[in-house]
Amino acid sequence: MPSALDSRPRPLDHLAERGEANASALVLRDRVLNHQDLRTRVGQLAAWLLEHASKGDRVASWAAKGEATCLLPLACARAGIVHVPINPLLKRMQVAHILSDSGAVMLIANNARLKGLEHGDVPSGCAVGAEEDLWAQVDECEPLGPSDHDPEELAAILYTSGSTGRPKGVMLSHTNMWLGAVSVASYLGIEPDDVVLAVQPLSFDYGQNQLLSTWYAGGSVVPLDYLLPRDVTKACAKHGVTTLACVPPLWVQLTEIEWPQEAVASMRRLTNTGGALTVGLVKDLRRIFPDARLFPMYGLTEAFRSTYLDPSLVDSHPTSIGKAIPFAEILVIDDQGNVAAPDEEGELVHCGPLVAHGYWQDAERTAERFKPAPAASTYGGTAVWSGDRVRRDAQGLLHFVGRRDSMIKSAGNRISPQEVEDAAIATGLVVEAVAVGKPDPKLGHAVCLAVRPAEGYSEEALKKALAQALPNFMQPRFYRAYDAIPRNPNGKLDRNAITQEFAR
Repeated sequence: MPSALDSRPRPLDHLAERGEANASALVLRDRVLNHQDLRTRVGQLAAWLLEHASKGDRVASWAAKGEATCLLPLACARAGIVHVPINPLLKRMQVAHILSDSGAVMLIANNARLKGLEHGDVPSGCAVGAEEDLWAQVDECEPLGPSDHDPEELAAILYTSGSTGRPKGVMLSHTNMWLGAVSVASYLGIEPDDVVLAVQPLSFDYGQNQLLSTWYAGGSVVPLDYLLPRDVTKACAKHGVTTLACVPPLWVQLTEIEWPQEAVASMRRLTNTGGALTVGLVKDLRRIFPDARLFPMYGLTEAFRSTYLDPSLVDSHPTSIGKAIPFAEILVIDDQGNVAAPDEEGELVHCGPLVAHGYWQDAERTAERFKPAPAASTYGGTAVWSGDRVRRDAQGLLHFVGRRDSMIKSAGNRISPQEVEDAAIATGLVVEAVAVGKPDPKLGHAVCLAVRPAEGYSEEALKKALAQALPNFMQPRFYRAYDAIPRNPNGKLDRNAITQEFAR
């Protein structure tokens, strides 16, 4: 790691060039790639991509963690192609929307997922490639060298649910992702001998950043798709993992099982994202990992990451989301547009070079979230107005208050109520549907679904249909059928009243 914070943006693919050639970079199931292997494989994959796509085209990936999904962010960047990673938990309806919306010219996925797609899911003009057949072709390519792309060029589109409608694509530049890697590697203090266990999905901003920040520092990544919490502890012990990032529901599960001493002994730092830690969970993590530093964090895909809490303050301020990360300017703005006074509630506004370039082909929703920075901003330019309500205490520490929109955050996932509602109505079993969140000690919020039944409705039939249409993390946990769903004075379905009824 450089001793001084490196603030000069570079093309994203240059991250592959940083590590010591013979040091471990990527630990796969059947082999280990060192940093020289990483450079070669990224160059070969980039050359292959340019045989099948042109600069500026979108290439999507939909597969579990492996060599292709880990290397595509850098290979696409080197080729000047825009990477569109798709969460492997998504079902064909969501995948079809993302392929169509992004205008992807190619989908790289494993054979099992490709067989699950139906006619019309893949738009005309979008080629399909099986991950299992990829590397035999890539091995024949001469590696493409480091690029000289403008760091402000688009590098990736990450799809995230909005408060209404289908998933929207957040546009990230080389600068966004490069400086995000520099920032996280810096404040976490990642070193070349660190081993990071990547359990977060690579379609998430922090999931990708686990790769990028580690490689920026010259460290090693162990990607893991786990089935059970014990798979995580076993991997930590096997690989001498030094850094582990989880969402709160997984942390809860991990504190309920025994940890091998060899897994605990190697751990240097724990990071949390996707929801707040509780006082009890902090105590449990301290009990299991007495020597590890704990980093609570807050972020949003539209600006990658906004704040972190210094580990030295976790015990005294366990519910704080901390202060701005490097390259981020965080302002708390009151309802009159002024900087809020200490302990006064306001909207969290993120300014600086980590701010994304808006939503892909969605000027209306871009204008709602990406607005001119407040007058008090040092950076100026465009800022992300998060919609999240926070307050800043006298010490300058930020505290999360609540969300302005109706997003449901469950098990670290941001869920669009309308996406759940549309899927329910599409079954033909209900006439109306409203999805809301109910506080849950393990999930953060559980998805609840209020419906007005159609002919032939039964709760079991609806559950079965939604199991086919939605990924597991979107499945409603509680159902309620109404003869007439509550409405507000404007005639709209009353989400607040429905939320209160589920809370009883």
